[in-house]
Amino acid sequence: MFFKNILRYTIAFVVAAPLYAFADSINVKVGAWEMTTTALTTGMMIPAEAQANMSPEQRARMEETMQARAGKPSVHVKKTCITKEDLDQDRLLKSDDKNQCTKKIISKSASKVVFEQTCEAPGPSRSTVSIEARTSETLAATMDMVQAGGSGKVHVDINGRWLGTSCEGIEKGH
Repeated sequence: MFFKNILRYTIAFVVAAPLYAFADSINVKVGAWEMTTTALTTGMMIPAEAQANMSPEQRARMEETMQARAGKPSVHVKKTCITKEDLDQDRLLKSDDKNQCTKKIISKSASKVVFEQTCEAPGPSRSTVSIEARTSETLAATMDMVQAGGSGKVHVDINGRWLGTSCEGIEKGH
């Protein structure tokens, strides 16, 4: 469950946050987007507190699961709708309200944004994120996240392509 949450927050943050948080500086179109996310996880992504509450059997199963996934990329394709109102009102990410994260802009321009993010939940972590609008209809992003106090690391590559102005059939907020 923790891995699924971390992946969901990672995808949501990396894909959508740059589009609304930096709308004035990064040149992308509003409308329907398809995002292909490839995540590679290494080490143990479960916070030390959660590990301490596990029985030896639970921890062994979790370590076995993490080892089985190690070195194997996980690929997800997701459609999302970005509207001007979403950009203007910061309504794009519902999950962002649940995260306790702070962001520090390293650099930004019309074609590229680089920032660091530190989060307290769902597990303490620090990330470096780079988003590049190759054109107004394509973007590429990378994120490297390290779990605080643990051995877990996640590397994420995202390629986005604009599908068109119509968001018909795409659930709002996704």
